[in-house]
Amino acid sequence: MKITGSNGARGSRGDGPSAPTGRPRSDVPPPSVVKTRPDRINSKKGEAGQKVMLQANYFNLNTRPDWSLYQYRVDFAPEEDRTAVKKRLLRCHEQTIGSGYIFDGTVLFVVTRLHPEPLVLHTKNEAGDENVRITIKQAGDLVMGDHNYLQLFNIVMRKCLDGLQLQLVGRDFFDALQKVEIRDFNLELWPGYLTSIRQHENSILMCAEISHKVMRRDTALDFLHTCQNKCRSDWRAIFEEGIIGYVVLTGYNNRTYRVDDVDYNVTPLSEFQLKGLERTSYVDYYKKKYGIRIVDVHQPLLVSKSKPREIRAGMTDIVYLIPELCRMTGFTDEMRSNFHLMRALAEHTRMPPNVRIDRLMRFNSRLQNTPSVQKDLANWKMTLDTRLITFPGRILDQEEIHFSRTIRVRAGNDADWTRNMRSNPMFDMGSLKSWVVIYMDRMRADVHNFISILQKSGGTLKFYLPPPVYEEVRDDRMATYVSALEKVISTRNPQLIMCIVPNNRSDRYSAIKKKCCVDRAVPTQVVVQKNLNSKGVMSIATKIAIQMNCKIGGTPWSIPVPMQGLMICGYDVCHDTTTKGRSFGAMVASINSVFSRYFSAVTPHTNGEELSNDLSMNVVKAVVRYSECNNGSRPKTIIIYRDGVGEGQIPFVYKHEVKLIKEKLRELYSGEMPLFAFVIVTKRLNTRLFYQGKNPPPGTIADDCITSPDRYDFFLVSQSVQQGTVSPTSYNVIEDSTRLAPDRMQRLSYKMTHLYYNWSGTVRVPAQCQYAHKLAFLVGQSLHKTPNAGLDDLLYYL
Repeated sequence: MKITGSNGARGSRGDGPSAPTGRPRSDVPPPSVVKTRPDRINSKKGEAGQKVMLQANYFNLNTRPDWSLYQYRVDFAPEEDRTAVKKRLLRCHEQTIGSGYIFDGTVLFVVTRLHPEPLVLHTKNEAGDENVRITIKQAGDLVMGDHNYLQLFNIVMRKCLDGLQLQLVGRDFFDALQKVEIRDFNLELWPGYLTSIRQHENSILMCAEISHKVMRRDTALDFLHTCQNKCRSDWRAIFEEGIIGYVVLTGYNNRTYRVDDVDYNVTPLSEFQLKGLERTSYVDYYKKKYGIRIVDVHQPLLVSKSKPREIRAGMTDIVYLIPELCRMTGFTDEMRSNFHLMRALAEHTRMPPNVRIDRLMRFNSRLQNTPSVQKDLANWKMTLDTRLITFPGRILDQEEIHFSRTIRVRAGNDADWTRNMRSNPMFDMGSLKSWVVIYMDRMRADVHNFISILQKSGGTLKFYLPPPVYEEVRDDRMATYVSALEKVISTRNPQLIMCIVPNNRSDRYSAIKKKCCVDRAVPTQVVVQKNLNSKGVMSIATKIAIQMNCKIGGTPWSIPVPMQGLMICGYDVCHDTTTKGRSFGAMVASINSVFSRYFSAVTPHTNGEELSNDLSMNVVKAVVRYSECNNGSRPKTIIIYRDGVGEGQIPFVYKHEVKLIKEKLRELYSGEMPLFAFVIVTKRLNTRLFYQGKNPPPGTIADDCITSPDRYDFFLVSQSVQQGTVSPTSYNVIEDSTRLAPDRMQRLSYKMTHLYYNWSGTVRVPAQCQYAHKLAFLVGQSLHKTPNAGLDDLLYYL
């Protein structure tokens, strides 16, 4: 599901309010695909588990075996910089070069070799007063499977989508005719399609996914009036703060623009100059060209600066936008926190598998039954299969969950052991001897009642909670809570502090966490007042008891992993919300044999810094800490699960991060390398898997057909969802000297998804990645500094 704001169009000074756009982006693989499949892996397919037949949201793209692609370079004399003009000049010679071609302004792709060589064509320029010579020289023949083939396939498919009468909004296509109106919230939901064509194991496949775009009905002028009503005297400052940097959409040409400024000296009555030296006002221009009548003729205009590629495509440097014609885009924080709004959207966007399959087949049928689409495909000697692909997969056996030292249960068909968690003692109990509860005096009765329930819940889990020390505060100000924290830490030195707060104010939460995670080293548990006496208070108390046990070093449950000397690391990155360009990278590494204790490290970095320097240094720290906790024994095998890597970053990670980590480990191990694997984990995928028309169960593996021939990769469905369609997670093993068979690598990855202690069930990624994400998010959102080293061995960020 894709829920985003939408994008808009520009009015300009000089060339008029609208200008031609550049070539739309194609969703294609990067030009340099790094082969990361280890040489030792002859087959990446596993054997364990129940063999089943799966479906995925892919269609076979068939091409004729005699199909050839020829690449030419096109030069213009006199030179022409505007891509749109070059395309129009070349279009005059379709009879010579054929109708089936792709031209981006410099490179021309055709399926038939052109003669003579070079081919020289002549035409008149747009004004008709000068001859233009077009020289077409061959740049090379391409082999099937080359990146340019895939790029061309994607461009052709985007042209086909345009033939379905879909609207291009931003970079993707949406069906405005099928829009759903959500009138209570002044929104529209536009359904659309995302497509991507790639080379997979044995064939070229097109991935097709259903997306949705949220379109707001309110305009920038509505926002301006809201600002004026809020503050008559200083409305300009409020308006500028809210609109500058924002993306707006103009409905007359469905283009998006980033607002860079507001010009109060220019209004719709102001005049500008068109290309033919004619001057006209914005009011007259929009009425004549679009049939739009501008109502408010005194509104200031928004200013947007064109990007270099847009200027090359013929757009002016500065573009003026009419606020009345600019629809606002995206979600505000208020909208995101509106439960009723999000539920209304979910009713349309969370499609169950059978509905999603039906929508995909209808999309395919539209492609098959649209003459212009079939003509475009025929020009390139391509056909699209009418069925979703079907291929073999496997469902791994359920894992065994260990409570205490003797109680063991199966994870269940849904990989959810919540009921067993509530009635069994935890695997390992932390020893809580002193803790403090800070709360407002008006909450006294609710707090004491909740602590009694919490102690009762902890008793069921065999986690003993002694009576806490209560510290009352008079108000809910940030400074009041910070002062109380400093007082109890200095006088009582507690193992853990619970803060009861009246609401979810982020500044107060950040202040509490900064005091206890940066200035001091005390685990904290923040509880919102409404949870003290809610209907599910027993369930809430149980979850809080589990978290408190983890934060002081305890372990709720474990699973068997038959490997000795194994250390697993997770790594993720989160942006700093207060400093532009700065991020925090968090690494979490297991330091015991049952994967219940973790060492963590966080390092800041800015744009341009090599993340590999920090990651390699922190891996070395983790190995040293592992050795200290295991009687001097270093890990024999190290596996790193790396999250937060985009498609284009894989070459960097492979050539720099992995290399530097191996160098540091070789130094630490005195020339000997431990067994080592580096796995890139990707959650944001357009791939969907289906089993018998339903969601596949947890433990489903897809390691053939839809995977890449250049990678050691697999898809894993590790969690169960009750609404919508489950999303698999992609695992790409880019370095592996562990000698683990594909079966064992897949099963180990699945086992790790059972060990995230904030949820008594499986999660989408290995627990180490989820912990790293939680830690990076805490630092990026609240702390903005490296945490106190005294907390490195505790799961204080749960």
